[in-house]
Amino acid sequence: MRPLHRFLRTLRDDLDAAHQHDPAARSLLEVALAYPGVHAIWVYRLAHHMWTVPLLRLPARLVSQAARAATGVEIHPGARIGERLFIDHGMGVVIGETAEVGDDVVLFHGATLGGRSMKRGKRHPTLGDRVVVGAGAKILGPVWLGDDVQVGANAVVITDVPTGAVAVGVPAKIRRRGTQVPFDVEVDDPAIYI
Repeated sequence: MRPLHRFLRTLRDDLDAAHQHDPAARSLLEVALAYPGVHAIWVYRLAHHMWTVPLLRLPARLVSQAARAATGVEIHPGARIGERLFIDHGMGVVIGETAEVGDDVVLFHGATLGGRSMKRGKRHPTLGDRVVVGAGAKILGPVWLGDDVQVGANAVVITDVPTGAVAVGVPAKIRRRGTQVPFDVEVDDPAIYI
């Protein structure tokens, strides 16, 4: 019974994260029925569990591709995703096989956690906790983004970003904040949402 309870708690946490971060969300029922980002995360969690069993890797990939077709969000089942990820709008989000995503992360539509190399091994980014990635942003290669990082809309990040910094532009320039601010989707840089 314990694994089932943990699984249901994770699903509820995903719902709560979407409801908390999206001011347009009216109810948990609406989020559960009408949010493709939440659906993609739920299917990812199933596919990732399957991925850990070598004989189920092909079925895991097929499940993830079915979710991609249904939601417009592609999450490789080998990626490692923390708790309470919120994918806003969802369409066009890509999370590669060796990507690692911390807890309480927000990804806006069109965000890519992709690779820059065809070599085997770690080739996708690692995001810390409470990271916000703006619409259309691309984070490419085995780069590291610290906790509380904000990535502006359409930025292309190809270098590490230190904790608490803001990355904007193509290629992204790193701007450090003077003081640490608590996590809030209401960020201080309007370029995040452009």
